[in-house]
Amino acid sequence: MRVLLTGSTGFVGRGLLKKMVSDGHWDLVTAVRSQSVSCAYKQVESLTVAELGADTDWRKALKGVDAVIHCAARAHVIHENVANPLAAFRKVNVEGTMSLARQSARAGVRRFIFISTIKVNGEGTLLGVPYASDTPPAPMDPYGVSKMEAEMGLRALAAETGMEVVIIRPALVYGPGVKANFLSMMRILNKGIPLPLGAIYNRRSLVALDNLVDLILICIAHPDAANQTFLVSDGDDLSTTELLCRMAMALGKPARLLPVPSWMLERGAAMLGKKALSQRLCGSLQVDIGKTREVLGWTPPVSVDLALEATAKHFLELETLKVTA
Repeated sequence: MRVLLTGSTGFVGRGLLKKMVSDGHWDLVTAVRSQSVSCAYKQVESLTVAELGADTDWRKALKGVDAVIHCAARAHVIHENVANPLAAFRKVNVEGTMSLARQSARAGVRRFIFISTIKVNGEGTLLGVPYASDTPPAPMDPYGVSKMEAEMGLRALAAETGMEVVIIRPALVYGPGVKANFLSMMRILNKGIPLPLGAIYNRRSLVALDNLVDLILICIAHPDAANQTFLVSDGDDLSTTELLCRMAMALGKPARLLPVPSWMLERGAAMLGKKALSQRLCGSLQVDIGKTREVLGWTPPVSVDLALEATAKHFLELETLKVTA
């Protein structure tokens, strides 16, 4: 089976590419924006494609392709610096995605796998009331809105053309090489800096990169995945306090957590204009992967603790290289 992978230089795309090359039985082609970031694997065909947008020409990349895994996107930006963020997200995540999907249908692609985000559902749940795949979408930021609009367009295209579409909405993805807030958390824990997060009793779903990759590969050919939307997590929701304790253990460090009540943190964050940060630290965001398990017969192959250990090992190796450089 010939598969086109977009976004192969991103966090999820790199993990997926590594696994597919390791498996050794995929006829794989990747799309990159320039040969300077061409695929590092000689056995993988790498084609230069213009930046993702409405006018991108995918004809060469789609030649003979049976399935597309679309990871490329304008990712969530914490510190946005464009005048119209929604327009910027729509240009790539909606117009670019739909152009690729339409060209895929015309080229005879059988299945189109779209890596979306749990942000399509929203930014948080009540404790013990997780999002499900049929929960009405309620995106709160331009990134989530753009992904929702792309999902809607893909479903309409599937109905019109018969090309099968699979939509996957991951919870927060972590693993070796993770960046952003997860990386910041590891740095703070590794330095032994005390944190006022020892009494947080929320629940948040995460998904290890290896678990997400495993699900994506199943969705390439599983007959029951066609035209379905799947939520994905590790199936083991953690409180912020539990996550910090487990991550510190994986790093071989003590977790110096002060038991400050969450309501105090939330009030203080609101006074400082950091309400979104307090929501991520104190609020819940849970996903129900019951449908994913039932329809696909899928179980996350990697436990949270093993995934955290792999993430910590990679982080510590990089820190050691920095010291010796």
